[in-house]
Amino acid sequence: MEDREILELFRQRDQRAIPALEERYGGRLRALSLRLLGSPEDAEECVSDTYLAAWNAIPPEEPVYLFAYLAAICRNRALSALGREKAQKRRGEVVALTAELEQCIPDTRRDREETARDIGDALSRFLAGLGEENRRFFLRRYWYAESVREVAEACGVSESKVKMSLHRTRKKLQEFLQKEGLWQ
Repeated sequence: MEDREILELFRQRDQRAIPALEERYGGRLRALSLRLLGSPEDAEECVSDTYLAAWNAIPPEEPVYLFAYLAAICRNRALSALGREKAQKRRGEVVALTAELEQCIPDTRRDREETARDIGDALSRFLAGLGEENRRFFLRRYWYAESVREVAEACGVSESKVKMSLHRTRKKLQEFLQKEGLWQ
């Protein structure tokens, strides 16, 4: 079933929308949440929460790109679950991803909402200016939390190429944010 048909089911409040989402995007959402959470049970719960959130938001929300909309919900749910779990333990891969990006994205605890929005807007402009391959590497690594190996395999390149690209992209991002006045 196509996205427009699924969205129409949501608009009609037809419960077949959820199985249609599961069939079309369930595997990809589960893989995303599993990479972040590390537990199949937690990943399954996260995907279920994503479907419920979509059911409650559509309508009035009208996502242009349904998978991107669902992935954002799923990722945020997974990161919230990790935040709750953080008091007990920290997941190594997410810590590593955070440490990599901390080098070029400032701490947003001050003026959190405004600064976060400014950084989000700047990041969107930065990514729009990247070449397609570098943007793909960056998003797969930092948005979808794929390992360097997974990015390399999916893109048909060597791990060293991905690592070097990510290193250079992070450096460019830091310089870009400095020019934007968002990083000292």
